[in-house]
Amino acid sequence: MHDANDSDHPLQLLMGSEVSAVCFVRDYVELHFDGPVLRSLSDPSGVYGGREGHFPAPGSMELMRCYIGKTVDGYELDPDRVLALGFAEHRFVVPLGSETSGGPESAHMVGADESGRTSVLGGMWIW
Repeated sequence: MHDANDSDHPLQLLMGSEVSAVCFVRDYVELHFDGPVLRSLSDPSGVYGGREGHFPAPGSMELMRCYIGKTVDGYELDPDRVLALGFAEHRFVVPLGSETSGGPESAHMVGADESGRTSVLGGMWIW
């Protein structure tokens, strides 16, 4: 398991970054960070203000939009179980594993190039 103390981990790129957009694209969810994008291909869940929502259940999209403007202050990665981002007392959770994703990928993150634009030149990681 990796956490926010692992300075070599790709999720470290998101530490201190603000969520600029939450996008719902047919059957997956993206968190945008003014450059990098974290894409959840398995159905994520969110905990915000003590409420929990599981995408695509009713109310989950409204809950997840609350992440806009929040800053990542922690993360957790257990490659066989979960990828999670922390925002103070709030949390965005991507279940990992083929039983939850319906395919070989559960999540991926695309970094930003030298100009700050989303690009595989900034790196791409798949879980």
